[in-house]
Amino acid sequence: MDHQIFQLDNGLRILFQHHPSAITHTCLLIDTGSRHEEVGKYGTAHFIEHLLFKRTEKRSTHQILNRLEAVGGDLNAYTTKEYTCIHASFLKPYLDRALDLFQDIVFHSTFPQEEMEKEKDVILDEMASYLDSPEESIMDDFEDLVFQGTGLGHNILGLEEDLKSISKSDILRFIETHYDASKIVIAISGDYSAKKVEKISEKRFAQVPRYQWQGEVESVDRHAAKRVVKQRPINQAHVVIGGPAYGIYDEHKYGLLLLNSLLGGYGMSSILNLNIREKYGIAYTIESNYSLYSDTGLFSIYFGTDPDKVDRTLKLIDKELTKLKKQPLSSTALEKAKNKFKGQIALAEESRMNLIISESKNLLDYRRVIELKEVFDNIDGVTAEQMMEISRTIFSEENLSSLLFLPEED
Repeated sequence: MDHQIFQLDNGLRILFQHHPSAITHTCLLIDTGSRHEEVGKYGTAHFIEHLLFKRTEKRSTHQILNRLEAVGGDLNAYTTKEYTCIHASFLKPYLDRALDLFQDIVFHSTFPQEEMEKEKDVILDEMASYLDSPEESIMDDFEDLVFQGTGLGHNILGLEEDLKSISKSDILRFIETHYDASKIVIAISGDYSAKKVEKISEKRFAQVPRYQWQGEVESVDRHAAKRVVKQRPINQAHVVIGGPAYGIYDEHKYGLLLLNSLLGGYGMSSILNLNIREKYGIAYTIESNYSLYSDTGLFSIYFGTDPDKVDRTLKLIDKELTKLKKQPLSSTALEKAKNKFKGQIALAEESRMNLIISESKNLLDYRRVIELKEVFDNIDGVTAEQMMEISRTIFSEENLSSLLFLPEED
């Protein structure tokens, strides 16, 4: 899809896609997340995301929440290890209303003490709910295990003692340090002229400050494989195995993305699902995941099963990984894997919101938008031999850690 990029004098970039629809989707993406937090202040980025909806210099919480909902729109946000995203969907006439709201909550929030204390309690409840969902909390704990001692090695929600200690001055310092105009992209998909989008964007965001942050992201040290077993008040066993992988700038990432899709990615026809769930019926959920960061990545395989079936499941997974390390895929199998993966990518881009968020990340990471054809060309260029070499590296014994949540013993 054609797009246009405008850059304001302060360095903030606007990504616009004309789309003839009555519905507009827009996002404001900031190149900062939990990875950029200070030691002892873990949870700051996510805490700020919550507080942006509370009060500004000119709006109450109710006015913020009602500003788009009153016209049938939707406003939400999320935080990751490396990004903070505010996004909204609404009817065409309300673009200026939405961008005005973005500008207000991101740059004019007041962070009143009573709202901070209230929201700390909300996040503490969120933390507790994660502990009640071992299939979710084990993934966070596994990332903590692999990246221990770095900015990637702590939960996005933060630590309870850190959260309780975060002050208004901590929040203001984090925003002033990281909410730099040059680290922000606003993307808009809607039925407007480029001139109108540029005019509204200039009006709303030209005064956003440029701090020119000079900090550095802490590098990830070499990983030493570990095996950790934790007992939990659960009935089913939950297990994750995996380790460090390629980052977003590594040319091997396309091969591993393809391998992840083939092994245990989206859909019921993955290798792990067919050969463990369907063939033996010993794991209700089994999947693989590949998360990419600016300088590293994380590949993981998750499954849940009865405690007495854990060892057998691990042996079956090892059998499939060994095949990938020792036997190159046939040309037919490789072509099928590529077609499946490309189809999944294309389907995901049918969501205009997903598309503009993805392209905003492209702008922040690569300073350009990566077209779908380029992605497909890179996937098509992956060879069976490359897949095998990637398997040998990522699935090697010295790279794979494991984390097991097992039921408490009687």
